[in-house]
Amino acid sequence: MFMPRALLSVTVLVFMFLSSGDAIRSFPNKLTCVGDEAPIGFRMSMQFSEAPVYQNEPQCAAPPSNSMVFARDPSLVHIAMTIDLEYLRGSVAAVHSVLRHTSCPENIFFHFIASDSSLENISELTRIVRSAFPSLGYRVYIFKESTVNKIISSSIRRALENPLNYARSYLADILEPCVERVIYLDSDVIVVDDIQKLWTIPLTGSRTIGAPEYCRANFTKYFSDEFWSDPEFSKVLKGKRPCYFNTGVMVMDLVRWREGEYTRKIEKWMEVQKERRIYELGSLPPFLLVFGGDVEAIDHRWNQHGLGGDNVVSSCRSLHPGPVSLLHWSGKGKPWARLDGRTPCAVDYLWAPYDLYKVQTP
Repeated sequence: MFMPRALLSVTVLVFMFLSSGDAIRSFPNKLTCVGDEAPIGFRMSMQFSEAPVYQNEPQCAAPPSNSMVFARDPSLVHIAMTIDLEYLRGSVAAVHSVLRHTSCPENIFFHFIASDSSLENISELTRIVRSAFPSLGYRVYIFKESTVNKIISSSIRRALENPLNYARSYLADILEPCVERVIYLDSDVIVVDDIQKLWTIPLTGSRTIGAPEYCRANFTKYFSDEFWSDPEFSKVLKGKRPCYFNTGVMVMDLVRWREGEYTRKIEKWMEVQKERRIYELGSLPPFLLVFGGDVEAIDHRWNQHGLGGDNVVSSCRSLHPGPVSLLHWSGKGKPWARLDGRTPCAVDYLWAPYDLYKVQTP
């Protein structure tokens, strides 16, 4: 039986499902799939409006009861996102968009990953999620920054050095073993299609992740001359046809991930980076090296990325031609910041209808 690696521990779990009340549980050394509830209080500061109540359409399976939340219930769609105060406004908008457009909102379960560097904010984060989405099924997990602090390298943009940015590499350890499949979403996305369509995309063969691929992108530019000049490094891609993919939207088979020990494989490339400087970006290049050439190619409509400009300049960009299911403000510019600063791009107005933040008046 798979046992989570000792590098991570979930010290606080905040659980809420359907009509049940908020709860907090502490697990010093292990994860469980179900459990009792205990009430907690919340302090007030940031304010968000309550989202409309979204209910399942008639064809949806009945949502599981509290005691079945983490059973292998095929009706549940599991979505993982990081959550912190800096990007909270984006996270809330993303959740709102998922619920608004899915046919079975009561069957969506969110796994929010928060950093242990701001434990004092956990109750605030939970209060906001509860106030905006009283019927949402979710859990909050704590990610220990010490897990990655020593193997994070400087990046082209400081935000990419945030330890929480690397939590996606540890989802197989963080989430309960009975969670076998998950959709990972960045906090700067808006879903404008039924997330069930993305959830049901099969990962064929032995593929562990699925994501939109961009094979016309220059793959070599994501790695330094130091990488390409060393045959021991570049041979990892020999015989493959790797394409660029963005890790802000991924379908992940956590069973295959655990069996393949992919977290450790990613860590090894991060350790090489500390010694040899083989790339400039943050958490993306190790994913390209580990999974490049073996990714389930998902339709581009599921990640219209780059809407925030590049990693240095918050420039305006237009949507790519074709149908759109997910908008992604990857890059330096974020729609909430540009709207607040009265310097919005045209695409930022597509994000605004999902924003639940209440502007504070002096």
